[in-house]
Amino acid sequence: MTRWYSEKKREHFYKEAKRLGYRARSAFKLKQIQKRFGVFSKEDIVIDLGAAPGGWSQVAKEFVGAKGIVIGADILPIKPLDNVQFIQGDITDNETVEEIKQILNDTKADVVLSDMSPDISGNYSVDQARSLWLCERALEVAEQVLHPNGTFVCKIFEGADTKKFIEKVKQRFSSVRIFTPDASRKSSSEIYIIAKSLKNTHT
Repeated sequence: MTRWYSEKKREHFYKEAKRLGYRARSAFKLKQIQKRFGVFSKEDIVIDLGAAPGGWSQVAKEFVGAKGIVIGADILPIKPLDNVQFIQGDITDNETVEEIKQILNDTKADVVLSDMSPDISGNYSVDQARSLWLCERALEVAEQVLHPNGTFVCKIFEGADTKKFIEKVKQRFSSVRIFTPDASRKSSSEIYIIAKSLKNTHT
């Protein structure tokens, strides 16, 4: 694909996000994931890790409807969104995870989303290692808050340890698929892991 075409496509999604009132171009990635894999149902409880600026939370709320619950968490502040709860906190910190659990109040989530990215250093192996670390943390959170059969959607930068992480996810979920949304930049090494049906690993 030519760079010109790639830039044109990126511009298209950026303009569409503006036109439709989404806070980020990445909203279209989640829409494409939903269209392909059907991760959301009406009335679902969704946890959005690394939610800033709120684009994925907006899309999740659309799909779960008025009776659904969306809880976003990010180290950065997020402008309020109607009927979405946000926690400002570091998701790698146990206190933030406990705050999510308090809001859930003994119920379990249906879907955990992680579109988290590390601060990009420009050193590919460093960035990939940081991405993996965030994914490991997101998986830990998912295992704590999802009900059996829950769904986990996670972005990871491809690298040396990606395969190992995907194998780890496969041990915990019955169905694991890899997907690159059309809205992703072609130059990006990001892929999305769509994992369904959390296994009960405690029996």
